[in-house]
Amino acid sequence: MISDGGLATELEARGHDLSDALWSARLLVDDPAAIEAVHAAYFQVGSDIATTASYQASFEGFAARGLSRAESIRLLRRSVALARAARDACADGRQRWVAASIGPYGAARADGSEYRGRYGRSVAELRAWHRPRMEVLADAGADLLALETVPDTDEAEALVDLVTDIGVPAWLSYTIAGTRTRAGQPLTDAFAVAAASDSIIAIGVNCCAPADVATAIELAAGTGKPVIAYPNSGEGWDAARHTWTGPARFAPEQALAWVARGAHVIGGCCRVGPSHIARLATELRGT
Repeated sequence: MISDGGLATELEARGHDLSDALWSARLLVDDPAAIEAVHAAYFQVGSDIATTASYQASFEGFAARGLSRAESIRLLRRSVALARAARDACADGRQRWVAASIGPYGAARADGSEYRGRYGRSVAELRAWHRPRMEVLADAGADLLALETVPDTDEAEALVDLVTDIGVPAWLSYTIAGTRTRAGQPLTDAFAVAAASDSIIAIGVNCCAPADVATAIELAAGTGKPVIAYPNSGEGWDAARHTWTGPARFAPEQALAWVARGAHVIGGCCRVGPSHIARLATELRGT
């Protein structure tokens, strides 16, 4: 199965300025049609899953834009509606899914701390922060939740507790460096957090270097759950300058090796666009 690529990546390629604390979620307010068009573009080139524009959306972030809580709820629900509309417009009869993105606490801070973790907040505090947004998105009509770019096991524990309590299916994917989370915990320990949860239907990694994916897949497969992997381009993110650095290393040809190691769902994250997903579909489906 093939997931999409970076939503913000393609929005920026189409000329949208996302240098806002809301990132791609800003367009839920300013240009929702642009978001739906990008979802459609990924479906057209072969993706089976659309991940919504809610990654960096938060009640605090919307409030900073002067939006009420009711308006914020409407925008969160809109993120799912846009992906569903793009999915429903596909006329080839192939089954597709919508995953409501649940970004980490660090994403809402818009300071790059999702790549560090260790926010100084307890598991209970993280549960309380995530719950309202998760409840809205769980009720908005997505097929599942994407608990993504999680940097440490404390936040993973909070998220797993919540999806179990709310009773919705979800995947859990960590952002990693080598064989550890960004906060430094061994991946074997990180994956074990979700191993016993029936609500977590897939586990893996995202927004990491492509070179780190193969070993992570093998470790994730040890949970017995389906494995998902959608790395970024391999470029580095400079949070201070808000820019990407270094060469791109994402090669869709790597996907066959990832499947051989046990991956069930493969896609891309930041700096991976529709052309990459099209090549990924060619590699995996031979079409």
